[in-house]
This record gives sequence, C-alpha cells and structure tokens, in this order.
Amino acid sequence: MTNRNMQVTALTSPPAAVHSRGRGRPSAREDLPCPIRDVLDRIGDAWSVLVLTTLEPGPLRFNQLRRQVEDISQRMLTVTLRHLERDGLVSRTVIPSTPPQVEYALTAMGRSLCLPLKVLADWAGSHQPVIRGARRLYDSGASEQ
Repeated sequence: MTNRNMQVTALTSPPAAVHSRGRGRPSAREDLPCPIRDVLDRIGDAWSVLVLTTLEPGPLRFNQLRRQVEDISQRMLTVTLRHLERDGLVSRTVIPSTPPQVEYALTAMGRSLCLPLKVLADWAGSHQPVIRGARRLYDSGASEQ
C-alpha cells in the first residue's frame, strides 16, 4: 500500500468506538490515525465555532457568553466549554469574589484559530446563495436527469 493510499484510508476509515466522555477521561477518538479528522471533529461540532468567535473580542463570564451565543442551552455551553478547554483552545479562570465568578478566554492557540474560522465564515457567507440554489435544484430532482 502506498503512502497516499494509507492517508486516504486514514481519512475515510470509520472512527473507533467512542466511550462516554467524563471530565478528564480520554475518549477512544484520541487513537484515531488521522489528526485532521480529530481536530475537525471539534471545530465542526454544533457550537464550538460560535463560542470561539464570541470569545474573540475578549474574556466573558459564563452568563455573558450564554446570552451572546443564541439558542445554546446551559448544558451545551458547559459541555462545549469543557471540550474547548480540554483541547487547549479556551482557558477558564475562577475570579475570587462572592459568589465566585468564572471567566472564559481564548488561549494563544484559540486566537490562532480565529483567522481560519473567519476565512471559512466569509466563504460560507459568500457561497450560501449558490449552495441554496444547488440544494433546490437537487431536491427538485433536476440533478437526476
């Protein structure tokens, strides 16, 4: 098998079984042979990109972040922040006060991801009308002819 074939196989092979993920407990996904897939799984989830881009201007407390990321539940925000913190993209700081406050901020690595995310968001925005048109054409059955 050539090196190119091994790369394609790594990209297309199904992921290993995923264990339940408790805080601090690694998942079987870390054993994936493809680092691209591992990282894109995080970036491609439902909320990570929105949380990262919302934190770009500066640190926010949990409730501030929740108000700014439309439609996210408290549970999903908590899960997303834990994943992003585990991946080294977001930092969590407890501010000693009564009651204690928690602030989230992008790490240096998280900030380095903002430019590629902006490029992707710009591409999505400029191509959305074309993609919608292609979907309508496909859904109408015209693409089957």
